[in-house]
Amino acid sequence: MIHAQMSLESILILLLSGLVAGWLANLVMGKKRRSLIVVLIVGVLGAIIGTWLFSFLGISIAAGMVGKIITAFVGALVFLFLLRLL
Repeated sequence: MIHAQMSLESILILLLSGLVAGWLANLVMGKKRRSLIVVLIVGVLGAIIGTWLFSFLGISIAAGMVGKIITAFVGALVFLFLLRLL
């Protein structure tokens, strides 16, 4: 069994990049204002979706915080788009 542990720093970076990405995605998608928790959830799910999507497509984004925000932003856009289809 593989145990993946995230440091406190990794968790904070994920939350911060998710918050920024969720906020940007909400602006782009033109939706009404959402609560901070909803924006954070959209951003964190976007980070997961974006990481998977870029890995699947073989796309490499710049390392660092900017790369994490771009990846989470693209994933959040995909997530919000799919939610609109439902």
